[in-house]
Amino acid sequence: MTQSILYETRGPVALITLNRPNRLNALDQPMLEALQAACDRAEADDAVGAVVLTGAGKAFSSGFDLQAQAAATPQGVDEWRPVLRRDFDAAMRFWHLSKPTVAAVRGPALAGACEMAMACDVTVAAEDAIFGEPELLPWIVGPKRAKEIILLGLDRISAGEAHAMGLVNRVVPAGRDVEEALAIARRMAAMDRTLVKETKRAINRTYELMGMGEAL
Repeated sequence: MTQSILYETRGPVALITLNRPNRLNALDQPMLEALQAACDRAEADDAVGAVVLTGAGKAFSSGFDLQAQAAATPQGVDEWRPVLRRDFDAAMRFWHLSKPTVAAVRGPALAGACEMAMACDVTVAAEDAIFGEPELLPWIVGPKRAKEIILLGLDRISAGEAHAMGLVNRVVPAGRDVEEALAIARRMAAMDRTLVKETKRAINRTYELMGMGEAL
């Protein structure tokens, strides 16, 4: 059986790959559990100084697997709450990881997967990347642009547009996204680990004080 999440180390960098290319790396429950386990592994490994998240094949991810969810659609608040909490925690794990995280995005990064890419500390996008509907938008691009995107249903934001509005840090030629992300991650991993950890925690804490966690 093919592993839905691949984990490997490249020197001081852990490379985590979403690996359901036949489904555009759609995120189902077993995959989310494996993703959390991969994050636990990276967090616990003192040799790992940074983490890169990417997707296999032509896409980062199309988001949460609605086909799998439709087979057993939750009913009512009590059934929906744990499902949404699981999805939310998976996306935000890269925000809360103590080590710096870098997303390498090619092709679609939609819905919950877009959220996951935005939750990473740095996002590298290939020129063919497409972004859509992240709930983190107001905290990254401001309320005016966020409302425009969400209220108009603009779910095909190009890499160039994403860079212009601050959704991603760098745009690179197609096929260079993982290479660039690994280079950034290696540089982060070479810095003083305590300094990096505390800096990330301090910046995240600023957003928590502004109420981001409660709002999301």
